[in-house]
Amino acid sequence: MVLRPRALLAPYQHSRRAHTCAGVSDYNVDMREMEPFVIAGRQFRSRLIVGTGKYKSGEETAVAIEASGAEMVTVAVRRVNLDRSKESLLDHIDAKKYFLLPNTAGCYTAEDAIRVARLGREVGLSDWVKIEVIGDERTLYPDVQATIEATRVLVKEGFTVLPYTSDDIVVAKKLIDAGAAAIMPLGAPIGSGMGIQNVANIRILREMITSVPLIVDAGVGTASDATIAMELGADGVLMNTAIAGAQDPILMAEAMKHAVIAGRAAYMAGRMQKKLYATASSPLEGVLK
Repeated sequence: MVLRPRALLAPYQHSRRAHTCAGVSDYNVDMREMEPFVIAGRQFRSRLIVGTGKYKSGEETAVAIEASGAEMVTVAVRRVNLDRSKESLLDHIDAKKYFLLPNTAGCYTAEDAIRVARLGREVGLSDWVKIEVIGDERTLYPDVQATIEATRVLVKEGFTVLPYTSDDIVVAKKLIDAGAAAIMPLGAPIGSGMGIQNVANIRILREMITSVPLIVDAGVGTASDATIAMELGADGVLMNTAIAGAQDPILMAEAMKHAVIAGRAAYMAGRMQKKLYATASSPLEGVLK
């Protein structure tokens, strides 16, 4: 747990709850409240966004989401029973408690993604949408040109668009020009669990993308991957398989909650400078001889 003096936290919005142990009452310990996570003017406490696919049951999905501490939950419009004529994934997600983010998973053209986004809004899910337009079936890499096109059209129709994209800065800038509310680059192929494979590109994106949030989407496999993403400066992380595919999804969901908090805190704290040679932890001055 990281303790920070309130004076250092002054620039951030934070809780007044403090550690009550003697001598440290001026420290705040709720790192989630260091600063708000804001997307398109909406604030979230948690910087973890979770998906709802691949769980064994709706009940397991609900418990895992709760354990993750996430507030935003993404659902595939094409994979849920929208008319609620029979059991639906939506029956297990409290729309009053969680912010639903429909996604266009399974779409391979801009036209298809636009149609699915409109469908999600028409049935009352949301006018927010995570746009996915797949360009390659084996790698599930995004078709970036189609993603830009779909983003431009949907933004003009009043949608808040969060696009799944590559880690290419040129594409990111074009998506922002098209009106994207966030940039969501993959860390590795969807469902691969390999972690961030191109650290340099994420660093470049972090340095150059400042007008909208940067959210690492896809490729996370375990808690350390999520921490690394946040330490690189990502504003948030979106994941599904890393939790649902774990041997114990509920425990992994809780691990991911703490990983995202720790990674953000480390990024804000600023790591020590790396050195080639050792530096003694204790000063040599005043050593007894």
